[in-house]
Amino acid sequence: MRNTFIIAKKESKAYFSSPMAYVIGAVFLALTGYMFVSSVSNPFPEATIRGWVVTSTFIFVLWSPVLTMRLLAEEQKLGTLELLMTSPVKDYEVVIGKYLATLLILIGTLFPTIWYVILLYWFGNPDLWPLLTSYLGLILFGGATLAIGLLASSLTSNQVLAAVMSFGLLLLLTLTNKAALVTVGLSATILEEISLTAHFDDFARGIVDIGNVTYYLSVIGIFVFSAIRSLESRRWR
Repeated sequence: MRNTFIIAKKESKAYFSSPMAYVIGAVFLALTGYMFVSSVSNPFPEATIRGWVVTSTFIFVLWSPVLTMRLLAEEQKLGTLELLMTSPVKDYEVVIGKYLATLLILIGTLFPTIWYVILLYWFGNPDLWPLLTSYLGLILFGGATLAIGLLASSLTSNQVLAAVMSFGLLLLLTLTNKAALVTVGLSATILEEISLTAHFDDFARGIVDIGNVTYYLSVIGIFVFSAIRSLESRRWR
């Protein structure tokens, strides 16, 4: 596990040392800040962060492909992946290390939004539990989108193609619950169950359903494992 944490530290340090980190962070805060102000400025304001939290799930559909597209695709393009694979580092350590780095970046991007919570307590009296579950849901949802992006990055050496594949799959998985509304029976149930956004709504309402937690952890596990297998398959090419 030592190698995993070394890789995670290296990736996160490289990200936060680049201007892209602060540009993306500023855009994220601008969008969520606008939604936060809109939600508390209406004629019947509520002491909640639900407005910008729900919006953030759609931001992640765009943000995660951009963040993850270079993780393994760039290594393949530059030829450094082969060097990394011949070093005393296991394939799963490389993949998990890079995934943990992106998860740390996600949490770091969310951290400044604590200011919204402080403002709510300054001017109102919000319930603590829905705030905590909303952040838990965001981390799980974001973690799932990052895992999908990581797999896409492992399949090609073209960063743009990796981003497009990741965005396409994420868009599909976020819209399946809409498709479920126009279908009936088993197909509607399946579309609802595989939807990323359908499992998030309970968190925003202050409900922690073990089924929803299991769903996101399963998505993370499946796609990270698939990325590991994709990397391992390169040894036989």
